[in-house]
Amino acid sequence: MNSLDPRVNRLPEIGNPQNIQDKEQLDQFGTFEVFVQPKEGKPFQHEGALHAPNLEMAYILAKETFTRRFTCTSLYVVDTRNVYVSPITERDQNAYDLVENVSDQSKEKRSFEIYHLLKRGKQHVHVGSVKASTPQEAMSVAKNQLNAGKVFNIWSVASNDIRFTSDEEKELWLTLPEKKFRDAADYKGGEKLSSFLERRIKESNV
Repeated sequence: MNSLDPRVNRLPEIGNPQNIQDKEQLDQFGTFEVFVQPKEGKPFQHEGALHAPNLEMAYILAKETFTRRFTCTSLYVVDTRNVYVSPITERDQNAYDLVENVSDQSKEKRSFEIYHLLKRGKQHVHVGSVKASTPQEAMSVAKNQLNAGKVFNIWSVASNDIRFTSDEEKELWLTLPEKKFRDAADYKGGEKLSSFLERRIKESNV
């Protein structure tokens, strides 16, 4: 039986459990993390994740998915597999207390972007860049350079793995004005209700 779900089509036939079909190319899309800069000068913050066949398509889908309801000045995406995550913390534990100190590596240094989760239930926020050879070393360096308070979780991402928005591409956001009409507050329901009640009172006194 054919199905729109490729996972169902790969199921073996009844009575022939060894006959499992191989996955076709692009059978399942990869996962990519999306970071948005709401205003110039503000840090990038993690906005969510999406599925896409490759990094470039993830960038296009991220723009369509995450910038339609509010203004932003830039965004970038990265493959989820390239995000190195610190150990999980509990209660008021500082994530940097769980990061092991890594000695200076002799390998060539590259740039890593560091993100902090400063409040549970919120999004990771970009706090700076460090030079290191590995994501583990990057967290160790950040422990000494960017550890300015309690952090519940840390992400380390190599800058070369990120699909940034170029200066030329920033013009794309000039066509995305803030759509206030989608906000409930823009309908001024309280004012309309007050006006309606005033009319009812006047009509009842006539």
